[in-house]
Amino acid sequence: MPLRGELREPGDLYYLDLEELQSLLRTGKADRPKIERRRVEYRRFARLTPPRLMFSDGEVPEPDRRDGLPAGALTGLGVSVGIVEGRARVVRSLGEVIMEKGDILVTAFTDPSRTPVFVSISGLVTEVGGMMTHGAVITREYGLPAVVGVADATRLIHDGDRIRLDGEMGFVQILLN
Repeated sequence: MPLRGELREPGDLYYLDLEELQSLLRTGKADRPKIERRRVEYRRFARLTPPRLMFSDGEVPEPDRRDGLPAGALTGLGVSVGIVEGRARVVRSLGEVIMEKGDILVTAFTDPSRTPVFVSISGLVTEVGGMMTHGAVITREYGLPAVVGVADATRLIHDGDRIRLDGEMGFVQILLN
């Protein structure tokens, strides 16, 4: 069955379920409106920001406010103790990772594919995470300070900012923009 023109972009097949893909291979026809509708939905969902924390019943608790923190501090969960100051390297995708010794990695989350970067960094800030997430475990293993669950960290901290992070108290402070 010729499929020419049915899949207009290489990623079109990702918008089909298994049954639809099998039908496409059998008939040579794809439901173009369905593919386009799903592409639009995917783009809409990709722009959503998940809450920092959500309980199993769907409740999204308000972030805790702590006394004694520096003015303007961004709060999170300190998961690996230590205090470090350095240049923020805001990374939104793995392809962007260009770190220099001593940089502080600021990202939405980490996963095992980013582990080699931890050799160069001096600290970690993530938007999501908890005590047992990848970044928290690896920073403890490497002895690096880390704060996770910092809401909007990749938006509020700019690449190149000088920041201080306190992995015990659980906050990040922007020192110089």
